Amino acid sequence: MAEKRGSSITRISFFCLFLTTTVMFVLTSTSRPGVFDRKSMHAEKLLSVFNNGDSQTTNQSNVESSNGSNRAILVHNERKGVEGGFQLSCNGNLKEPLKIYMYDLDPEFHFGLLGWKPQGNEIWPDIRTRIPPYPGALNSQHSIEYWLTLDLLASEFSENPNTRQAIRVKNSSEADLIFVPFFSSLSYNRHSKVIRPSKKSKNEELQSKLVQFLRNQKEWKVSGGRNHVVLAHHPNSMLTARMQLWPAIFLLSDFGRYPTNVANVEKDVIAPYKHIIKSYVNDSSDFDSRKTLLFFQGAIYRKDGGFARQELFYLLKDEKDVHFSFGSVQNNGVRKASNGMHSSKFCLNIAGDTPSSNRLFDAIASHCVPVIISDEIELPYEDVLNYSEFCIFVRASDAIKKGFLMNRIRSITKEEWTRMWEKLKQVEPLFEFQYPSKKGDAVQMIWQSLAHKVPGVKMKINKSRRYSRFLTRKRRGLRIIPPKDLW
Repeated sequence: MAEKRGSSITRISFFCLFLTTTVMFVLTSTSRPGVFDRKSMHAEKLLSVFNNGDSQTTNQSNVESSNGSNRAILVHNERKGVEGGFQLSCNGNLKEPLKIYMYDLDPEFHFGLLGWKPQGNEIWPDIRTRIPPYPGALNSQHSIEYWLTLDLLASEFSENPNTRQAIRVKNSSEADLIFVPFFSSLSYNRHSKVIRPSKKSKNEELQSKLVQFLRNQKEWKVSGGRNHVVLAHHPNSMLTARMQLWPAIFLLSDFGRYPTNVANVEKDVIAPYKHIIKSYVNDSSDFDSRKTLLFFQGAIYRKDGGFARQELFYLLKDEKDVHFSFGSVQNNGVRKASNGMHSSKFCLNIAGDTPSSNRLFDAIASHCVPVIISDEIELPYEDVLNYSEFCIFVRASDAIKKGFLMNRIRSITKEEWTRMWEKLKQVEPLFEFQYPSKKGDAVQMIWQSLAHKVPGVKMKINKSRRYSRFLTRKRRGLRIIPPKDLW
């Protein structure tokens, strides 16, 4: 009897132990997604995980965050790269160059606008011997089209292409993105006036020709234009074509003159202006040596969202240590602005006709702490760059309250200002356009920003192909007829 009772207790004990172990295993496996060793999963191919599986509707920072937490890429052990030809490291930098296919557009769309005359069948200038110069002054602030095109052309002569952020490929099927080398900002600046007897300006004619060209290309037809990069940095550039090319990725200065269904932060890329004033080389200034507290020079009376400029002018014009005046590029305006910014602690960047202006990037180049009063502004590289470390942001509704802005500025201590000033000197290279391009400059940062768009673009293209492989739609009443090769 005792033996039976003992064996019964033993069975109960084993059953309880088994039940407890099972429950603990289930709880552990559900709470720890990484309980299985990924290295043992030999059948795994390329796997992309986008922030709980929802990458199409998240914002730009969710496509590729600065610390990589929203996106993990698992690659099969036998593969060195990933589909599309590039990898992103956990900090957002490219491990392999972005592959770009660039259309060989007629020179009238690019370097021909700079007065370059091709010889014979030439499409591009030989940049190893001579580079056509870009016009200066205000034209240069929207010159990103020029610098990006030069960088792609230079990649063909690079001794070590893998050290670059982007390289040009000749086969569009190998490309991550398709680049459209139309110097649209220059076209607007130089050819937007109608010259009689023509009914259209040359700028409008070029846009019409570009739209027709793109729609006839197999690359556009296959992707619906989603993987194309179109440059429209000047707010008034591509006015007639933008509504027809909207599926493409636009490179813009801001979204001020675009409806949200045509351009938005999820789809497109904000690129910096090229600063106009001289960089402050070997800056040995400090808080005490910069005698002007707050500086602004520019157009005061603006339309659209620029009402704050006029209000602030009347509030600040008599303030001590504040320079607030009208200015332009005429009468040595650029030199005066350079001297003023270099000797000021804070520089105002106020919304004008559009949310952005090159004044922000002039301030960065002069290490003058920017004070941004523009509620609708979007900033370059903000997925990897914290502007609050070197800029002051003030809402327009607060800025125009009497005393608010000056109290905010005067409350910043010498130590706080010095930290921001040091940070400005660190980030300044990120906004420099130059040829040849250098690591971490504006050209390379723009390629990085474009690379962050590629996974979302590929997903949209792949989704659009779900049924096209098996079905072709023909208008025979309401019937859908399978293609003949499936019969």
